[in-house]
Amino acid sequence: MATIEMTSENFEQKLEENDIVILDFWAEWCGPCKMFGPIFEKASEAHPDVLFGKVNTEEQQSLAAMFGIRSIPTVAIFREQIPIFSQPGMLPENALQEILKQVKELDMEEVRAEYEKAMAEHEANAAH
Repeated sequence: MATIEMTSENFEQKLEENDIVILDFWAEWCGPCKMFGPIFEKASEAHPDVLFGKVNTEEQQSLAAMFGIRSIPTVAIFREQIPIFSQPGMLPENALQEILKQVKELDMEEVRAEYEKAMAEHEANAAH
């Protein structure tokens, strides 16, 4: 599966339709982004069960702001619509493959329970 362009218009739908979504936040002028692009593309071909989305931070400033992107490239991964990984900087191919392997092996019941607990704590703290 090739990479697809993620926009504020298709983001929610793509997140809901796919079990695992990995995003590459990039920009045309970014040298490291251009070096990471082929690594990301190659990984997309090796993992047809994962949606690989590219977010152009110049064109999709609202998505970049929503994720608090401060440096590019940044990789973010969701599983079952839960954010489970985010890291700025270019990832080597072997690191990207290892992260995807770990994401696929996650016990999502445990992740969901921890995520819901964290969200409840956040809401409780925000109420004070």
